[in-house]
Amino acid sequence: MKKINDLLNGLTYTCIQGDTKAEVSAVIYDSRKVTPGAMFICIVGANSDGHDYIPDVCSKGASCIIVSKDVTDIPSSVTVIKVEDTRYAMAFISAAWFDHPADKLTVIGITGTKGKTTTTYMVRSILEHAGKKCGLIGTIEIIIGDEHIHADNTTPESYLIQEYFSRMVKEGLDCVVMEVSSQGLMLHRTQGFIFDIGVFTNLEPDHIGPNEHKDLDDYIHCKSLLFKQCKHGIFNIDDEHCPSMLKDHTCDVLTYGINSPDANIKAGSIQLINKPGLLGVEFDVTGALNTHITLPTPGYFSVYNALCAVSVCHILGISDALMQAGFLNIKVKGRVEPIHISDDYTLLIDYAHNAMALKSLLTTLKAYEPGRLVCVFGCGGNRSKLRRFEMGEVSGNLADLTIITSDNPRFEEPQDIINDIKTGISKTSGKYIEIADRKEAIAYSIDHALPGDIIVLAGKGHEDYQEIKGVKHPMDERDLINDILKERRS
Repeated sequence: MKKINDLLNGLTYTCIQGDTKAEVSAVIYDSRKVTPGAMFICIVGANSDGHDYIPDVCSKGASCIIVSKDVTDIPSSVTVIKVEDTRYAMAFISAAWFDHPADKLTVIGITGTKGKTTTTYMVRSILEHAGKKCGLIGTIEIIIGDEHIHADNTTPESYLIQEYFSRMVKEGLDCVVMEVSSQGLMLHRTQGFIFDIGVFTNLEPDHIGPNEHKDLDDYIHCKSLLFKQCKHGIFNIDDEHCPSMLKDHTCDVLTYGINSPDANIKAGSIQLINKPGLLGVEFDVTGALNTHITLPTPGYFSVYNALCAVSVCHILGISDALMQAGFLNIKVKGRVEPIHISDDYTLLIDYAHNAMALKSLLTTLKAYEPGRLVCVFGCGGNRSKLRRFEMGEVSGNLADLTIITSDNPRFEEPQDIINDIKTGISKTSGKYIEIADRKEAIAYSIDHALPGDIIVLAGKGHEDYQEIKGVKHPMDERDLINDILKERRS
């Protein structure tokens, strides 16, 4: 039980009716979960408005309602608090409800178009290797000690963030690294606390549309909000949008890069590693610290991710030796994730599911001069046909062989999606075959692998399901590969 005025501390509000010294038994933003004595926060979403459920929550016994609109006919027993923005208010109310757990953790937030997921795992790997207990909140999962929780959003609602922080404190964790999406910042999910470290990885036009950001300027503005809410800011100075991220920042600044001479932490002497069954990269770090890093993940983008992690750990005082060892233990599900089958060729799983990501991935892998670059991918149903045309063209131009298959067909026929991909690939001279069943497509890539091949299964990444006609059927590519290998052995 907590008093209403204690939960509202620091917020500007108007008490429309009732007693702010009254106590509430819970903080709820889902009307279905309201219990007697609860505070209900009316959130305005894309598809529903919490204000519409006020009669329902009052009948269930809610004793306090937080609103941003004018409301009438509320029972006199219910305290009504009006704020300018209920999402913003919920972040602060949630932090107070859980006794401000972020104050007891070192909180690291990473924002950017690409690299957030991989970098969070890099940072966590190093910190854990250094003896710290580090939680994680991100696109794939939430990690609290030994518990792994499936993630629905890259950055959860503010109440859930505070709940996770609280559980981390109770588990004895020291720190948490989290992905901070532009949507999360725009919707105030990360308000209510101060990040110890905020990180900017890079920015490319993305998430621009009716239900996300109205234009590129809005996207940039939302991402830059992180640097008005952190103590230390880390920036990729090579990115052309770095000056925009720095605008009106209120944090200390540390920069990293490969090309800019002004970078505080810089990578040089970059060498690709191509060993049987292993693709990686190694490089020297100079500037604010001097060390050598070896990564078991391929490509120049991995160097940027690693520089980001190095910068975080430098601020936190992690030694070079612990950093070096921590990098060697990194494995991120579905992000250029190696699946070892044979020393003769390399098989990777990656989440690349649009043309920009696929082009980056395939270009990176071509730099390793494989015997052949084989790309297995499909496209999601009930999504833009343009994406299918573009991905087909990208794979046709860069891969030596494309195996077109099914992704999440949703409510479309897989063959219709494949035909759209073929429209794009037909603009190129790239070789391709089509195998609609994803397991059969993967089996074909394995059965026909040649020495020196790099095979990449693109699009599904960390997902463990395939969505067909509104039903998510269990399907993990790692399990498919194991099944294929067992079938071949028998």
